[in-house]
Amino acid sequence: MNLINEKVTHERFGMGSIVKHNDSSIEINFASENKKFVFPDVFGKHLKLHNKIVANSLEKIIEKKEMERKEEEWKKEAEKELQQKKQELRLEHEKLMKNHKLHPESQMVFWCDTEEQNRSFSEWKVFSGVIKSGNNQGKPNKPIRLHQNSAVLLTAIDSDKPEKDRRILGVYMVNEDFIGKLCEDGFIPAHSEYRLQLTEQESDQVLFWKYYVNEKFPHKMTWNTGKYRYFENLWMAQILHDIVSLKSEPKEREQAQQFFEHFCKMNQITEQELPKPNGALLRI
Repeated sequence: MNLINEKVTHERFGMGSIVKHNDSSIEINFASENKKFVFPDVFGKHLKLHNKIVANSLEKIIEKKEMERKEEEWKKEAEKELQQKKQELRLEHEKLMKNHKLHPESQMVFWCDTEEQNRSFSEWKVFSGVIKSGNNQGKPNKPIRLHQNSAVLLTAIDSDKPEKDRRILGVYMVNEDFIGKLCEDGFIPAHSEYRLQLTEQESDQVLFWKYYVNEKFPHKMTWNTGKYRYFENLWMAQILHDIVSLKSEPKEREQAQQFFEHFCKMNQITEQELPKPNGALLRI
């Protein structure tokens, strides 16, 4: 707005006339000299406009600028809090990485329905599902056992087949910086390198229950509820070892071998000491 020649009264310098102003400063001619002030901060407490209509318009502008200033402060404060939270998460992440102790059952087997089969391999991640009851009902499950050494096994069962025929579709190591305890959204992303998808023919030869067994009911092969369950690191090593032998194409076989070796290194498993599979399917 144009304030040139508008009459004002300053609490200290008395009456004057505005001679210059821009978005950040204003110059006023008083009886003895010209004075510069910060615009629009000088108005309100220190400086009054004589023209009430102009004063009302200016007041609205000042209110708008004050609101913008507060919004900017709120934004900066929110950004500061966000950065602080990120820093706290980084420190917690570093602490968990440094102090991690191997859990003997830190592998996950996931039950894929038809839609999840396609999505899991196109996006290379799975969703752990949501909590069904309690104070945290509706929130994503935290896969708390998963860490750098963990792999996710993707399985499925044809609708016309019994549970014992559950097939292994593929497998991937979790992302190298993934920590299940810190997973808030329930999504478990794959490592950029260590991931394998089996062909249908290969999948038919790698049945899940050849490796997995419920020690309380060693002859039972049931999966009643839940999208996933944890299982032993040794069993995952057995599965990866057998996948290597399935691969006939040299490049794919090499990739599977590298995956197997990396997994064994991360889980402190030696190939020579790896026992033969002894799952429920082999105990019938």
